[in-house]
Amino acid sequence: MTSVPPAMAESDTASVLADMASLAHCARAEGYACVTALREHGARSVEIPQPQFAILLEGEKRVRTATQSLHFAPGDIFLISRRCRIDVVNLPDARCGRYTSAVVPFCSEALAAARTLWNEPLPAAGEALARLPLDAHGALLRRWRQALQDGHYSEARLALASFAITLARQGHGSLLLAPQPTLSEQVRDRLAAEPARDWQSHDVEAALAISGATLRRRLSSEGTSLRQLLTEARLAHAMGLLYTTALPLKAVAARAGYRSLPSFSKRFVERYGLHPSDIGRA
Repeated sequence: MTSVPPAMAESDTASVLADMASLAHCARAEGYACVTALREHGARSVEIPQPQFAILLEGEKRVRTATQSLHFAPGDIFLISRRCRIDVVNLPDARCGRYTSAVVPFCSEALAAARTLWNEPLPAAGEALARLPLDAHGALLRRWRQALQDGHYSEARLALASFAITLARQGHGSLLLAPQPTLSEQVRDRLAAEPARDWQSHDVEAALAISGATLRRRLSSEGTSLRQLLTEARLAHAMGLLYTTALPLKAVAARAGYRSLPSFSKRFVERYGLHPSDIGRA
């Protein structure tokens, strides 16, 4: 077997990374989000609600769960193959002073297509988190990026479906396992769709066709409550806005359903262990 010279491998990685860096300026930025930060910061117990991957473009990322600890740098792909919670630290690049990554959720259409196309026994679920080399998946990701650039969203979803199948074959089978969310996850996802709404218990009860007593009992058995889930959904939405927009903190708080900026900041610190202003934004 012929080995690839280190210089050539580095060149391939740099080439793919340069192509992916254009995502930060793509005029048709649909189906992904570019996350930027200007200061080192960390957050604890961040819920990732669906399978996704992040392409590290600038800076470093450190991630920890109860069973895994990973370190990422430009040229790495950070794969999350199923819903989970992570502790994370993002560090800007020492030269340019920025942390940048492109976060790409595996949309439900792409995963459904991958599950339909897979006609073999399901692979092992694998770990929830993984570090992958960007250059090893350059062709597929370039095809996905070009489809987005051209506004061909069906082709972009097809590329993601192909990527999911490739990853499943490499041992990340969680991507092909149909999720069976708990009641608390169903409730949280529904709240997250409209975080600024003045949610009342009867709204959730009607949406899920469940009585108030049953809702409270089942959520309690899962170690949570409607109030706690609403807080988590709102603060997660706020974190997304802080990373991907330049909105003032007051506007972020309002879009997340908080009328009071001090109340929002207090809840954010309690939840993530950092102040919302600590997320430096470009």
